[in-house]
Amino acid sequence: MFGLTYLDLGVIFTYFAGLSWIGARTYASVKNTGDYFMGGRRFNKFLMIGHAMGTGTHTDQPVAVAGACYQHGLAGIWYQWMWMFSTPFYWLLSPVYRRLRYVTTGDFFEKRYGKTLGAWYAAMGLLYFTTNCGLMLKGTGTTIDVVTGGQVPSDYAVLIMTGLFVTYSMIGGLVAAVITDFIQGLFILVLSFLLIPFALNAAGGIGTIHEGLPAEMFSFIAPEEITLFFIVMVILNGLVSIVVQPHHMAVGGAGKDEMSCRMGWTYGNFVKRLMTLGWAFVGVFAAFLFPELGNEHREQAFGLAVNSLLPAGLVGLMLASMAAAVMSSCDSFMVGGSALFTRNFYAKYFNANASEGHYLTVARLASLVVVVGGVLYAFWLDTVIQGVLLLWKFTAFFGVAFWMALVWRRANRYGVFTSLFAMVACVLITSDMTSYSLGWDIEYQIALYLPVGFATFIVASLLTRPENDRQLDDFYTLLKTPVGEEANLKAAGVDIMLEGDNIQQVDDQKGPLLERGHSLLLVDLLSLHKKFNFHHYRIDLLGFGLAWLLVGAFILLGIGLARVGA
Repeated sequence: MFGLTYLDLGVIFTYFAGLSWIGARTYASVKNTGDYFMGGRRFNKFLMIGHAMGTGTHTDQPVAVAGACYQHGLAGIWYQWMWMFSTPFYWLLSPVYRRLRYVTTGDFFEKRYGKTLGAWYAAMGLLYFTTNCGLMLKGTGTTIDVVTGGQVPSDYAVLIMTGLFVTYSMIGGLVAAVITDFIQGLFILVLSFLLIPFALNAAGGIGTIHEGLPAEMFSFIAPEEITLFFIVMVILNGLVSIVVQPHHMAVGGAGKDEMSCRMGWTYGNFVKRLMTLGWAFVGVFAAFLFPELGNEHREQAFGLAVNSLLPAGLVGLMLASMAAAVMSSCDSFMVGGSALFTRNFYAKYFNANASEGHYLTVARLASLVVVVGGVLYAFWLDTVIQGVLLLWKFTAFFGVAFWMALVWRRANRYGVFTSLFAMVACVLITSDMTSYSLGWDIEYQIALYLPVGFATFIVASLLTRPENDRQLDDFYTLLKTPVGEEANLKAAGVDIMLEGDNIQQVDDQKGPLLERGHSLLLVDLLSLHKKFNFHHYRIDLLGFGLAWLLVGAFILLGIGLARVGA
């Protein structure tokens, strides 16, 4: 039935019945917008790791990575490993999100730069969520289409998945998303590598694959499309843009304490980097096993591997896990999008004095806007890679403003607007968006718009008046007040937007936390030459250093695996 065995269908039904039960069970825990948007900031390290892994793992990613590796070899991994060199910075950034005690990244722009920029960011965030939901639906729909032999066409698969996750998301909010992220993340981790032994068995061993493919298929640098310059540029772009992906306020800040947030965002994403290796090798092995696809159908490689290599039951489990990834990720994005709309549009411009119950209803209804946009985008989108490249650009535009706000007190709203317009102009001139554009490849566009964005931001900020001192004082006081010292904020009259349910006050007799290793390198970056003390920044430095060791280990692991059987 539908190109699947009854065992596969049974596995899929059981999987979704279980997730639906979880969604219904979490409904009672959602009493206000703080619960719906941030889960009351009650999540421990393990749930935060699962949340980061699940929310950051979209079903468009194995499709895109395996497809790129099918055509270009292991170099295609950089469509996801571009974030590898950003991952150590998650250790430094997580306490920034947690200390601000904000609910959305729109709140960040509003409190730092003013209400208008909060609304501008919210518009970008809604576009991001819509685009990403479309990408996930497109990627999973393509896989389901291939696995079922066309009996469940991509468009029908998109509509079915949408109905499932809309119902689920509107009930459970972030609590439901975090729990299912943890469950489906474990399944996808296992299943991403489970394909490999089946592929090796079908091919007759790794040595046979090496003999049947060109040597460059096992190189992490390709002669075209994914060149060394491309890799360097997308890594830089990723570091700038990662901070303003709108769901990261929850991914980096929904933990019950700073260590839960650090461990969750950093190591949840390291697990994803490991999964990406599995997708890359599946794409290369598919190039050997299914050469008839050709480059124009490369994004069918992952689905064809699932359909052709996995036995009955595991096919259903893989499809259920991929569809569940859509549910949990789109769930998180619906919640994030509704938070942006409700807090940074509706409450600011339409109804500022409504009850929590009213805002919660508006949030649940607003989440449908993200879904409708995502579905329409999925129907319009030709390829997954096309959407990925679009996301890279417009998140980087706001990323410049985020980094400058964090490290430079003189940064102001005029710098933001100037850099935004300058970077957009660079893209319009150099891309292929109009008949008058230059048609540059993405890496050359990045090489232009990033330095232009930072330069125009600095010049405009210096030539215009700074932001209000009280506004700046409150912002940096939050950043310099670790979780557990909320009493100091209250004594100073600084507003705490969402404190959380599990705050444990620290022992003041042991001294301020900032002097006990909790000072933040990013917040003090421009003054480190005057105030650096290893003991004060001990947690940042040790965690950051360990993360870089893991980056090196992952790259060496990839290179070593690529040489097996050569």
